[in-house]
Amino acid sequence: MDISASPSIADGPVYTHQTVRLDSGLDLECGVHLAPLEVAYCTYGTLSAARDNAILVCHALTGDQYLAEQNPLTGKPGWWNRMVGPGLPIDTDRYFVVCSNVLGGCMGTTGPRSVCAETGKAWDSEFPPITMHDIVAAQAKLIDHLGINRLFAVIGGSMGGMQALTWAADFPDRVFAAMPIATSPFHSAQNIAFNEVSRQAIFADPDWHDGHYRDFGAIPARGLGVARMMAHITYLSEEALSRKFGRRVRHEAATAVPASSSPSLFGEMFEVESYLRHQGSTFVRRFDANSYLTITRAMDYFDMAAEHDGDLANPFRQSQTRFCVVSFSSDWLFPTSQSRLLVRALNRAGANVSFVEIESDRGHDAFLLDEPDLDRTIRGFINGAAEHAALMAGER
Repeated sequence: MDISASPSIADGPVYTHQTVRLDSGLDLECGVHLAPLEVAYCTYGTLSAARDNAILVCHALTGDQYLAEQNPLTGKPGWWNRMVGPGLPIDTDRYFVVCSNVLGGCMGTTGPRSVCAETGKAWDSEFPPITMHDIVAAQAKLIDHLGINRLFAVIGGSMGGMQALTWAADFPDRVFAAMPIATSPFHSAQNIAFNEVSRQAIFADPDWHDGHYRDFGAIPARGLGVARMMAHITYLSEEALSRKFGRRVRHEAATAVPASSSPSLFGEMFEVESYLRHQGSTFVRRFDANSYLTITRAMDYFDMAAEHDGDLANPFRQSQTRFCVVSFSSDWLFPTSQSRLLVRALNRAGANVSFVEIESDRGHDAFLLDEPDLDRTIRGFINGAAEHAALMAGER
């Protein structure tokens, strides 16, 4: 049942935030039965009488369910508020949009901070390992709860794209259209390596306490901050970093560095250093270290071809889902070559697929930024799919 609901009007679409508790729980791939299962989510727009206009938007690694309204924890606008809303590419005047906090997260969905029913204590670092299949299975239970049999579309960028692909593979009859953006059908060795460096930074923090830091009234802020700094470098391109910061130096380093950070040894700080430290220090105020470890590991496990005898086409054979795969030319975290590999596999599987590489020098984060070509691509794909599905305005 829903245990909280708060209809609100912000500078964007009317939305509802809720948490559903499912006492039946969820069977994880690792063999653990996780019960109860709680899923925190936001919805935007109105579900049609036929329940056929639902779009699930899947968030990335450190995202959350606050897609298009002010985040109550940070006070910042929703992470995709420029894309979701009345008259926007994902138009809440036409579609019922759902976004849930992922399994293992720290914004209301069952995760490491949740209480383990068997021990009566928080899971913390003992939260069971999860996979992208588990994350999507939890979302499927939410969609069942909402009374939706088939999603009109599943859309997501980065890790959200992994979820979109998993939805199409695990629930092919429940997804009419899928739009994986700036993603890959597997996590590369390079990306696993970046994640491992981030995890080791957290483990090395004196406040880690084997993951039970809350028992000591602490958080591994330094380690988690460094992890965020490392990740943020991968989200930007060299061109974006050069344009935004260049080699400019800040001379007020003593006041620019948070007290918990290591001070500059040289009495000055490059602007890019200041930016990364700011990203790290703000991140630790909104994200949990154990959630970070849990979700990055789920990303590392992701490899669709390996799960199907090395043939990436196998999960999509006979699929009726319409795909639009989107990449960005300067994204070196999930490069276009990996998107092309996915598209070739979808072609071999006989799937209906289109592919767009968007020219941008903003790197991986381009899907979150003002990119008119992405706006046009999303709007065009959704409108085309809606026409094909007879979901045109006035027909509901």
